[in-house]
Amino acid sequence: MAKVEILIKGYAKEKNGEEFASSTTTLIRENNLNIIVDPGMNKEALLGGLAKEGLKTGDINFVIVTHTHLDHSLLAGIFENAKILDNSDIYSFDGKISGHEGKIPNTDIEIIKTPGHDQFHCSVLVKTEDLGKVVIAGDVFWWADEEEQKIDKQSLLEHEDPYVKDRKALRESRKKILNLADYIIPGHGEMFKVKRI
Repeated sequence: MAKVEILIKGYAKEKNGEEFASSTTTLIRENNLNIIVDPGMNKEALLGGLAKEGLKTGDINFVIVTHTHLDHSLLAGIFENAKILDNSDIYSFDGKISGHEGKIPNTDIEIIKTPGHDQFHCSVLVKTEDLGKVVIAGDVFWWADEEEQKIDKQSLLEHEDPYVKDRKALRESRKKILNLADYIIPGHGEMFKVKRI
């Protein structure tokens, strides 16, 4: 079974009139593979998080970007030995592009299409022993630092996303994730347990 560690808790905030943002960055370990979801754009924090886990950039096998907004994807290229995955493809540093059939190769980790925030958005479903099914949801769910993180079902379905591309698709993606997950790791904010009714 896979293990999931949050390396960086995502943030979105203003400070002295300037905007600061970087996504939650998650490390998954399964079958002796090291996988990063959403490396974000805070290089110092990312390298520090890897070091705490005893890892270097060359130790990462796969990087998944839930979508290509730079606060989630800017640092994908620093992992020199990794293949990069998005909602449908695997990219190699030699220019090769191939499909992934909805799974990270040689794992049970699923990549699920979750459009709405972005039309090519995806989420990652990981089966763990300690937490059950964990969905790393990117910006299907996210909160700015000053927002209250309400996690009742209605609030989650209706939470305002100022960057949404397709509200109807986002709501459907949120329903899908809430039905799949025991825990959700949002793009910015705290991991939370899904409340069953």
